[in-house]
Amino acid sequence: MAQTTAVFINHSSSDAITDFVLKHGNGVKGLSEIGLKNLPKQYIQPLEEIISEAKIMPQASIPIIDMSELDDPSVEEVVRRAAEKWGFFQIINHGVPIEVLENVKEATHRFFRLPAEEKRKYLKEFSPSNNVRFGTSFSPEAEKALEWKDYLSLFYVSEDEASVLWPSVCRDQVLDYMRRSEIVIRRLLDVLMKNLKVTEIDETKESLLMGSKRINLNYYPICPNPELTVGIGRHSDVSTLTVLLQDDVGGLYVRGDDDYWIHVPPVNGSLVINVGDALQIMSNGRYKSVEHCVMTDGSKNRISIPIFINPRPSDKISPFREVLASGEKAVYKEVLYSDYVKHFFRKAHDGKKTIDFAKIRRI
Repeated sequence: MAQTTAVFINHSSSDAITDFVLKHGNGVKGLSEIGLKNLPKQYIQPLEEIISEAKIMPQASIPIIDMSELDDPSVEEVVRRAAEKWGFFQIINHGVPIEVLENVKEATHRFFRLPAEEKRKYLKEFSPSNNVRFGTSFSPEAEKALEWKDYLSLFYVSEDEASVLWPSVCRDQVLDYMRRSEIVIRRLLDVLMKNLKVTEIDETKESLLMGSKRINLNYYPICPNPELTVGIGRHSDVSTLTVLLQDDVGGLYVRGDDDYWIHVPPVNGSLVINVGDALQIMSNGRYKSVEHCVMTDGSKNRISIPIFINPRPSDKISPFREVLASGEKAVYKEVLYSDYVKHFFRKAHDGKKTIDFAKIRRI
């Protein structure tokens, strides 16, 4: 049956493939599992989007920080420097139990093992809420070439709403992971704010830094031609911070110096932290949101689970007054966060261009 479907897909029009992937709920996981020999043409990316071996810095790595030593001022300084220079770092001994991490990874696999007709219930057209969305690629209607990824995106409003609307096969494990990660997120923000002369995270600052949360369960299936496509294209996140749990497959790359890329290898039990555009804006550019992407794999399925820590959609974000108190000029104007996010999602991934939406243009 799979072989027959593969023959059909290989000889089908773009519309038929789009229907199979998007409208029928099969996702690219469905394409992968029918045994395609060649990547459908709508997934073939321009050469400049593919990271060649020559562009990878094999000896370079982002910092790995032991959170059990965070009370040491020198370790606080390492966190701040990592956010300023790299925009990315990994943390170990962060307080989130290994079994919680393993449980949410297994729950992710459980969701994507559901039959297509079950996952289809969470497509944009059928989902009971805009806060629960199953999809594929990034913004298919805006993309010239699609990305090789399926996802379940869950916007957190409350435990009560999640208990009703989130898929039961993964809900409890996802909520547990989000709860358990909150302490380390607050500790990181405390350290990063001190460096901006923000001595207290009051109610207003807490809303701006972490007023809303979204978690994605990402699935990157085996790809027949991994050298021709991407799992996620080059972009920076629009969050304050992103907390990423990845499995042991690898494939995340971060832009380094001179257009070279650095692989972020999986470290057992670690979490990857990266600065998002919102924090770059609020820190007036002191902390950097850095371009990153995901390459596909020809022999293994990969999952990743990012928690996006964001301002509330109704918040207006701009450089903190504490940052500008010494006379430093604002690089970014005040923007409504929901407008910023809409700008991000209405186009294909395009590197760091989203931040231009908030930049003050000087003549």
